[in-house]
Amino acid sequence: MQLYTTPGSPNSRKVMAVINHLGLTVDIRQLDFAAQETRKPFFLALNPNGMVPVLVDGDFCLWESNAINAYLADRSGGSTLYPRDLEARADINRWLLWEQAHFNRSVGTLIFESVIKPMFGMGEASQALIDFCLADIGRFAPVLEKRLQGRDTLVGDDVTIADYAMVCLEKYRGATAFDWSPFANINRYFDMIRALDAWKKVSAPDEAATEPGLVLA
Repeated sequence: MQLYTTPGSPNSRKVMAVINHLGLTVDIRQLDFAAQETRKPFFLALNPNGMVPVLVDGDFCLWESNAINAYLADRSGGSTLYPRDLEARADINRWLLWEQAHFNRSVGTLIFESVIKPMFGMGEASQALIDFCLADIGRFAPVLEKRLQGRDTLVGDDVTIADYAMVCLEKYRGATAFDWSPFANINRYFDMIRALDAWKKVSAPDEAATEPGLVLA
């Protein structure tokens, strides 16, 4: 199997964490974002969106990080990362959809506008969009905070692919204007996941990332 990624891509990071968790052997192929390798014909043939991550397993090509992680967990022969129990799997799917459609969509956009764009000269940040994202995170963070009350993980007692998805932007916590201090459960949860060996291997320990790969998340 091969995984195509770029340095700094949060969605690639969560896939690599799952690969580590499962102990899989995967050929990690880093693409040069600055050289526009994700826009070259060979890569667009794999993913016409021109985005990472992309998993190639023989003749099968799969993009979208959460779909990749579900596939990897199933391909490994069964794992607590994505249990086969119907209700547990539906609950995991619920949080996978929620993090991409709501929580991390707003967090990621806020980081891109307020951190990545100014840092890499990608145009002026939109204050209106920043304000919208701050309000949106303020709406959704309490939902996650309540879910984590008395819990270490989102679903069941074990870490699942939903957890690796939810925390994929955790290293940026201190890099934006959003105040995370009222959310003790979220901070405890982020700290717990980032201490896992599978996550530590693919994430810088403290500092917020400074790579433009977030554009591809």
